[in-house]
Formats: sequence, C-alpha cells, structure tokens
Amino acid sequence: MPDTVIVPARPSDPDAAILIRRHLDQMAAQSPEESCHALDGSGLEGPDVQFFLLRRDGQAIGMGALKRLADNTRELKSMHTLSEARGSGAGRAILEHLLKLARQENASGIYLETGSTPEFLPARKLYESYGFSECPPFGDYSEDPWSVFMHLDLQAAP
Repeated sequence: MPDTVIVPARPSDPDAAILIRRHLDQMAAQSPEESCHALDGSGLEGPDVQFFLLRRDGQAIGMGALKRLADNTRELKSMHTLSEARGSGAGRAILEHLLKLARQENASGIYLETGSTPEFLPARKLYESYGFSECPPFGDYSEDPWSVFMHLDLQAAP
C-alpha cells in the first residue's frame, strides 16, 4: 500500500478517537450491548495495550491493538478499517503488523473475539487466512451466540 504507515498512537489523539467512535458505533449496530466487547478509548489506554493507527497519505484509515494477557499470549483488539477503505489491504496490513510485533515479543499465541453474524464474515475469513482457528472462550469471556473466539499458536504458525 503506497504512502501507508502504521504508527503507535494514543487512543485519545483526535483522529484515533474518531476511529474508535466509528468502531464502537458499528459494533453497537451489529450486536446486542451485552455482546459488544470492543474497548473504548480509556480501555485502549491501559498499560497492557499497544495501540496503532494505519495512515494513508496522512489520514488515519485503520487501527488495531494488542493486549497482553497473563500467560504470555496476546489478544487482538479494536481491529477496524474505515468502511471507505475496506478492500484496500488496510486490515491485512494492520494484522501483519500486530502479528510481527507479537512474534518479536515472543508471545506464544494470539486470541481474538469477533462477531458471529454475516457482517463479520470478511473479518473471520481474514483471520482464518493467517492460521487462526476457532477456540473456546478465553480470559473473562463466556459462551455467546453473537461471538466467535479464535486462536493462533505463534509457535506452530509459519
């Protein structure tokens, strides 16, 4: 993707806050409140979270985060690409960046929670293409018909 960079950012930065708001609004429109697990800006500011923006020609068009879990694994959080930038490779670029970071930190695996409805199928297909497979709920999550839980074993994945 020409003229694209992925940079660490603060969720409170104005352009990050706009992306986070759009992400939260979209999640609220697609899932019941009790099944929305997206972190807001304050949740993404935590010391256990690394937050990144993808910028194209200076404009923030995507975001993603890694949250450290207690067992040397990570949770993929807040993957979002602006609707007008979908299909451009932005989501793939963010995912590759986060996978590379987790590997550099010698994380043993990455978990994620995403939606189970058809709107989330492109995201699930993207994760599957990188070797993620469905798994039981992890961490503080519990079974939820609106959620799909996935895991990637970084020690086994190429």
